[in-house]
Amino acid sequence: METEIHVPLGSPVIRRFPIFVDEHQVTDGAIRLIKELRPAWDPDRLQTKLFTDGTTNKLVGCYVEDSPDDVVLVRVYGNKTELFVDRDNELKSFQVLHANGCAPRLYCSFQNGICYEFMPGDALGTQDVRDPALLRMISREMARIHAIHAHNGCIPKPNLWIKMRKYFSLVATEFTDQASNLRIQREVPSKALLEQEMLWMKEHLSALGSPVVLCHNDLLCKNIIHNNKEGHVRFIDYEYSSYNYQAFDIGNHFNEFAGMSELDYGLYPSREMQLEWLQVYLKAYKLYTKNTEQLGPRELETLYVQVNKFALASHFFWGFWALIQAKYSSIDFDFLGYAVLRFNQYFKTKPTVMALKIPE
Repeated sequence: METEIHVPLGSPVIRRFPIFVDEHQVTDGAIRLIKELRPAWDPDRLQTKLFTDGTTNKLVGCYVEDSPDDVVLVRVYGNKTELFVDRDNELKSFQVLHANGCAPRLYCSFQNGICYEFMPGDALGTQDVRDPALLRMISREMARIHAIHAHNGCIPKPNLWIKMRKYFSLVATEFTDQASNLRIQREVPSKALLEQEMLWMKEHLSALGSPVVLCHNDLLCKNIIHNNKEGHVRFIDYEYSSYNYQAFDIGNHFNEFAGMSELDYGLYPSREMQLEWLQVYLKAYKLYTKNTEQLGPRELETLYVQVNKFALASHFFWGFWALIQAKYSSIDFDFLGYAVLRFNQYFKTKPTVMALKIPE
């Protein structure tokens, strides 16, 4: 398959435990897993810390008092997330990124989750991603991931349209006359309009010539960890990683400047900030792909236009995602309200973005 990520030959086999963890009793389940994964650890000295930032999964860190630096993270997948997350693909992404120094170690998988190495550092916020020094680190790290070859020799294809169509089919039932959710009928654009826009986007954006590369696809602020001591950033959470358009990954990240719990699109990066980000990115991408051509203004402007147009697709992608989450997730978050905000932003910015032209 041209959309699949291929794990390098010789990569370690991932251990798998036949354990199911109740998402409402994550700590108890994590302790059961640690007994299998770290049998030498004294159960009486085991410490746990529950993380609360996730909007898809539940996460708990486990360690023993005498070695607080060796933290095992246990992530329990959210209810019905297998509907929109390819778990096999996530494990492959984890392995490929770790093999290239971009991800922590993956220790094991279990029936409804994974255990992996904790990466020290601070998760970023909406102001951090605007910091000039961090901005440059982030753009270089994205370039490094985009330069990774994880395909089997055939030309990789983007999975954006396949995934978006799948999400749309999952939420389409909510738009029927019999659907019980009146709020969707009142606040979300009609099924016909959403499908029309989706077809238009596929036709228009596919023709922009954005390269297909290995993408993170979910680079929100909290998925960027800054290790100040070592002076680098790393990206975490690879559930949506896949081959995709280069410009989608960047445009999606720029949308995330607005945050999530309190969306503020006034924080979307200005043209000047974007051009600084993109210039650093292109120089790094050329270096990682051994492209010796000089970076010119036309190349920079082309990427700027591609990125802002693909940012439209990002609004749609996460709008559909949020509608699915609104139906199934047990996490306390107004997913439906978030979906409405993403679709609204799409229609608000579309006229301005579509006026942008790729230079001749």
